Amino acid sequence: MKNILIVGGAGYIGSHTVLLLQQNGYNCVVVDNLIAGHKEAVTCPLEIGDIRDKQFLSDVFDKYQIEAVIHFAAFAAVGESVEKPEKYYSNNVVGTLSLLEVMRQHNVDKIVFSSTCATYGMAQYVPLDENHPQKPLNPYGQTKLVVEKVLEEYRTAYGLKYVALRYFNACGAWPDGSIGESKEFETMLIPSVFSAILGKRPYVTVFGTDYDTMDGTGVRDYIHVCDLASAHQKALENLDNFSGCLNVGTGIGHSVLEIIQSAERVTGKKCPVQFGPRRAGDAAKVYADASKIKQLFGWEAKYTDLDEIMQTVWNWMQKKRY
Repeated sequence: MKNILIVGGAGYIGSHTVLLLQQNGYNCVVVDNLIAGHKEAVTCPLEIGDIRDKQFLSDVFDKYQIEAVIHFAAFAAVGESVEKPEKYYSNNVVGTLSLLEVMRQHNVDKIVFSSTCATYGMAQYVPLDENHPQKPLNPYGQTKLVVEKVLEEYRTAYGLKYVALRYFNACGAWPDGSIGESKEFETMLIPSVFSAILGKRPYVTVFGTDYDTMDGTGVRDYIHVCDLASAHQKALENLDNFSGCLNVGTGIGHSVLEIIQSAERVTGKKCPVQFGPRRAGDAAKVYADASKIKQLFGWEAKYTDLDEIMQTVWNWMQKKRY
């Protein structure tokens, strides 16, 4: 199994996964509509189009003799999903059904799916394991949960082999700074911190300082994008042995203030901060129990030192080319 289709491969996690797979001898081809992706991040053949276009997809499968699929193609902005649910269900759910139909037409029965811990909703306990109740708080998380259910039903009905990876807070960049995350309107904490340090935004707002955590700010599990890429490779290589959903995280929680302090150590610069009230729906602590993927695939996070993670982001921010 060498010819791998990466849908959404011009995006943040997809582009890192492509690069890692190429280094390990896989032949990759990316399909992306470039609404959120960047062609400059793609290091393999790129076919520009939408996964809801079945004829376009079918032509790609014929041209490259695809043997397996890794599926990243989704809209992923939580706030926007609340405002525009149709956009999210159309792209994330209908697009996946289109992809699965073309896969069946071409007798391709292997897929790794990019899911999310957002399918769990409000954390009822930590660390979160795969048995935690799934009650998404927004349409984005709901669309990912719907696709997880579809994959399981396709496994039962059609023999589909799948792994859905529920990952936590993706962060970091390729260590040499050649590729990384690029969004015009960045709301995620780590890029926001570096943008504030660089003077591209006036400050970072810390929402809530009275949580039951080590310093009163919210705690999350920050998983390096290269570790996510390696998890996708491990899943790809184990599709004949396991189908189901797995958490991907470090199992370590870092607070908002710890993130800011690490960025300041790495850059040697101060981050302007504004403190605000808690946001509705934010949990105090969310971090993963990733023991199952370690047990099944032998995977575990290599990037567990926060300053090392932040250094890769800083390398990217200084070289940013798209």
